[in-house]
Amino acid sequence: MQDLEMATLGWVGWCNDRRLRGHIGSIPPVEAEENYHAQRDVLDMLA
Repeated sequence: MQDLEMATLGWVGWCNDRRLRGHIGSIPPVEAEENYHAQRDVLDMLA
């Protein structure tokens, strides 16, 4: 059972963090989130 849980966690981690997503520019979600926060910080400085 523990092996199944670890395999599932590995797949979920890949899917959520590293898989390239076409609808956000073929980049991983983590990179898209970093870009969003960087852009937001720049806009906050301009305001």
